[in-house]
Amino acid sequence: PVRLLGEDLVVFRDTQGRYGLVGRQCPHRNASLAYGLVDAEGIRCPYHGWKFDRDGRCLEQPAEPADSTFKDRIRHKSYPVEKLGGLLFAYLGPTPAPHLPRWDVLAREDGRRWIEVQSVIDCNWLQPMENSVDPSHLYWLHGKTGHLGTHMSQYEEKHEFRIFEYGIMKRRITPGMKPGDPPMIDQHPLVFPNTLRHVLKTRDKGLIRHNLQIRVPVDDTHTQVFVVYFEPSDTERSPWDQDAPWQFVALKDKDGRYDLDYVLAQDSMAWETQGPVTDRSEEHLAVSDEGIIHFRKLLREQIEAVQKGESPLGVIRDPEKNEVINFDVINQRIGLYGSTGREPV
Repeated sequence: PVRLLGEDLVVFRDTQGRYGLVGRQCPHRNASLAYGLVDAEGIRCPYHGWKFDRDGRCLEQPAEPADSTFKDRIRHKSYPVEKLGGLLFAYLGPTPAPHLPRWDVLAREDGRRWIEVQSVIDCNWLQPMENSVDPSHLYWLHGKTGHLGTHMSQYEEKHEFRIFEYGIMKRRITPGMKPGDPPMIDQHPLVFPNTLRHVLKTRDKGLIRHNLQIRVPVDDTHTQVFVVYFEPSDTERSPWDQDAPWQFVALKDKDGRYDLDYVLAQDSMAWETQGPVTDRSEEHLAVSDEGIIHFRKLLREQIEAVQKGESPLGVIRDPEKNEVINFDVINQRIGLYGSTGREPV
């Protein structure tokens, strides 16, 4: 059983290895298909044996007359599912379905990939996403400032946000360590609408570790986060179509206390304590919130585009543009030329 976008569903794998996603309640008498029986054709309701294929067609109704055509008039809710990088992705939208984007962390094979499944976050998905274009929280929530260490009264770094073909590129420009040193530039994108693409250098081994933080809306007040990690390697391979090792991470203990030694639990604390759906009419946004302001503007623009029948930002329909989408290359292009055809926002 899974819940996505407020819908109660069941994901299954038939005995041919194909995945399906259907409504949780059987359309006959509403028994749960989460206890269904799976065979080579699909999933069968445990109550009266009605069987459905991956497209929601009713294949059998054992208690009905042999010559009955009633099953041909039954169509159960279903959605297509694809496997990529060890995760299953469902498409819950109008046809024709676009291509599942082959983000590099999911599709690269020249390294080691693993997955972290976090406990459900008790707030709306937009609160985690707005954090992705909120660089000023870094020092207080995650750094050695505020309650974690020394006081900082003024930031010396600058931030830029640029719209590009897959979302918003966030750039942090920090002065060099010594006078005369060139500035340090760090940039990583918000992949529209619900993913953060991040990269860091591990302290112990000096490895480059890429990750995708996918914020999946469960419903209006719950969000499931999947973090996919990828480390390039000369000796290891991770085929994109195979399973990846994974682990479950609890962000809070059994008494509801956040594990504030863990960076993503620090984030979760900030998101959840804003409320299940934060009241943005009570906010007082400042200059440092420009990334959030422009993300909200972009989100509104894309909603209006969809309402007009247009495709939103980041939808891929050309298969030639859906080889491995390498963000190292994108970062270099935007970093070198400082523009993608649109002015910085």
